[in-house]
Amino acid sequence: MFDVHTHCHQPEHWGPEWKANWAPVYGQEEAHAFTPEEYDRAMKEGGVSVACVFGLRATAAGVATPNEYVEWFCDSTSTETIGFMALDPTDADVLEQLEDGVARGLRGIKLYPVLSLFDARDERFDEFYRAATAHRLVILWHMGATPSPSGSLLVSQPLVVDEVARRHPELTMVMAHMGHPWQREAMVVCRKNRRVFTDVSASWARPFDGYHALVRAQEWDVVDKLLFGSDFPIWTPAQAVAGLREIAAMRPPTLPYVLPSTIEWLLDGDPREALGLR
Repeated sequence: MFDVHTHCHQPEHWGPEWKANWAPVYGQEEAHAFTPEEYDRAMKEGGVSVACVFGLRATAAGVATPNEYVEWFCDSTSTETIGFMALDPTDADVLEQLEDGVARGLRGIKLYPVLSLFDARDERFDEFYRAATAHRLVILWHMGATPSPSGSLLVSQPLVVDEVARRHPELTMVMAHMGHPWQREAMVVCRKNRRVFTDVSASWARPFDGYHALVRAQEWDVVDKLLFGSDFPIWTPAQAVAGLREIAAMRPPTLPYVLPSTIEWLLDGDPREALGLR
């Protein structure tokens, strides 16, 4: 199984953000800490053979996972991992950080506009997008909600990605979490743009929303644009699989339901060729 959404960042990468804004919501005083060995165990138990791995970067919030840490973490796992750098396009040296990540063998970029407080549509970031395209990097966007009062939901909606895709049609992008709670918009963006995908991570946390989102993917004929993501360590892959199966078991009378083939694609499909990550 391919997991497009796993994290490697540690408590020290959060700066003050976790304790100030996330701990009160999650009821967890410290951010998740884990070793590469614990990561491998979770991947194995969940049936994951290949996973994308990244940290977070949001300079405005004091959040930063260095490229060298992602490189070290990936080198330290027995799971086949594909490292992504965590960047913030508002950093003055972001292009240098991108080149450093490429030199370290990282294959994609995690962006976090909701905490970085940047509008992806701003044309001043076009040079950054062109560099990502030139290096055939995959951009994975955190898309949708945040528990942090300092975040901006205005810049965390799927329609902002549509404008980036319109100007940069060869750039491969993944919207995380199906853009929750804007999953309908995420499906429309995926249908319109050939190189835009979305992962299903966290959909099981709010199963009513998740049910509607997966059915909408079927109705908009974009199931092949859906990617499995566990959002480890918040959930393990095993918990993610169980959550998706629970959503698929929802069969409201007279309403459409999540087809077995949709779940089979998420759990057994291999989208790496389509993402350019072979």
